[in-house]
Amino acid sequence: MTAVRTATLLGVAAEAALAVPGVAGLQPRLSRRLAAAAAPTRTEATPDRTSPEAGVRADRAPDGSGWHIEVRCVLAEGQRALDIAQNVHDRVGAAVLSHLTARDAAERVTVEVVVTRIAARHDAS
Repeated sequence: MTAVRTATLLGVAAEAALAVPGVAGLQPRLSRRLAAAAAPTRTEATPDRTSPEAGVRADRAPDGSGWHIEVRCVLAEGQRALDIAQNVHDRVGAAVLSHLTARDAAERVTVEVVVTRIAARHDAS
């Protein structure tokens, strides 16, 4: 069994979520946003945007039986939020499970989708 890096799972989950039509972006948790605000001033050489992975959290289940993935989505207006959230749930779960299976580390995966806001068409973040 190959060791699975949490950072890799974050990338897999973020990529899958962002591929869902109607997802305008991923929003970091408040703790990440506060930490970024407290960080030293950025220079022009450093990007001012947060990585998409900051909108995803991956934790081992408390009993060690699998992974819990939380995805914080900003949705585009004009579509049913429930449909988009269900699509994100299904695609992220399938992508993470496929990633784990490819590394001979298949485990139970639970996915939680949090819709943080609906972005107006001119307000995509």
